Amino acid sequence: MRVPIIGLFLLIMSVQLLSAQTKKSAVASQHSEQEIIDLSKTKWQWMADRQTDSLDALFNEKAVFVHMGGTMNKEQEMGTIKSGGIQYKHAEILETSVRFIENTAILLNRIRLTAIVGGNEVINPFQVTEVYVWQGDKWSLGSLSFTRLLSQ
Repeated sequence: MRVPIIGLFLLIMSVQLLSAQTKKSAVASQHSEQEIIDLSKTKWQWMADRQTDSLDALFNEKAVFVHMGGTMNKEQEMGTIKSGGIQYKHAEILETSVRFIENTAILLNRIRLTAIVGGNEVINPFQVTEVYVWQGDKWSLGSLSFTRLLSQ
């Protein structure tokens, strides 16, 4: 009698574990790395073109933006883009990778960013971390962090 009970218990636990793993990977399996890469490229273009309506829809209300000069919230980042405080002219994407963790996508870009800052054109190599969260029926950018690289 004891063996069937243990076997039944193990079967139930296996089904629960399989169900939990299926739920965890559901968002990742519905979305591809290419979808996130394309969204990131579109975001760079929107930033270059100062398409603030599109960026406003993409940026999460609680998003954080980390630059060499400090950290901003969504309102501050949008204000900087609108005012031209930073003009993102072109992001040359050199290397990209994407990882999914449940309903979150983490994209790493190694880029050469051409921007106008304080009226001066500057070109800097960055490792950029973009964190996207799947909310409802769309991706929302939760974090954008720039780390300046010492070499190109």
